[in-house]
Amino acid sequence: MSTPSSPMPENFGGNAAPGANADSVWHAPDPAQQAHGHFAPGVEGNPAPGMPRYPGHGGLSCRFCGSVPAEMATFRGHQGLLFIMRFLKLEGPFCRTCGVATHRAMTAKSLWQGWWGLASMVINPITMLINLPQRAKINKLAEPMPGAPGQPMNPGKPLFLRVAIIGLVVPALVVFAIVNAVRHDASYASVGDCVHNAHTMVSGVEDSHPDVSVIECSDPRADAKIVGKVKDSSAGASACRQFSDADGYYVEEQGRSKFTLCLHFLK
Repeated sequence: MSTPSSPMPENFGGNAAPGANADSVWHAPDPAQQAHGHFAPGVEGNPAPGMPRYPGHGGLSCRFCGSVPAEMATFRGHQGLLFIMRFLKLEGPFCRTCGVATHRAMTAKSLWQGWWGLASMVINPITMLINLPQRAKINKLAEPMPGAPGQPMNPGKPLFLRVAIIGLVVPALVVFAIVNAVRHDASYASVGDCVHNAHTMVSGVEDSHPDVSVIECSDPRADAKIVGKVKDSSAGASACRQFSDADGYYVEEQGRSKFTLCLHFLK
């Protein structure tokens, strides 16, 4: 279909039809240009199939709604289940509204599906961090211009208002459990710490299977205070002779790792 244009200089783009006013012409764009998807005569650049180009907006339109302006971005997600992992990816271009909606949806999935595996505990937070620069590009866009072929997506609630945000509790609980285990593990005990043996102790009787944990010295359950620690030794009493106030000991061996805690009993 030919396209009417504003008045142009005489003979611009061709000769006037017989009988037409010499001061104006009816300019029909080249059919070859129309086949390439040009929206107005004189606009250059051919869009990729299925991706119309709009002058003045970088030539990109949103993949979901066709709005402009749009920006290329890639949002990723992660799903983990023990030894099985799945990597999610959704590429643009996106308008601001659809980009925000996509980022929130992908992150929400990762928040509650991405922690359930040893490797996933590391991969999932990295995945969500990688999305942040992509979201920053989308945030710089202006709001979608009206008149798009489709309706922009509903971005939904911010992540901190969604139930999926509870997923952040999972890594927090894991970190707490690790820190708590290390804090009470006799392997990480230092001189000055106090220990408690969960087994009932009998004076003068050696406990061959003690259940020892590190606790606060102010805790009434504290049985002894560590006055010395001898690494790579399971010598027990002989290793603790160098500590004058030691009147007991605790020995632990795990594979090649071994150590002796020299104790001063408080009770």
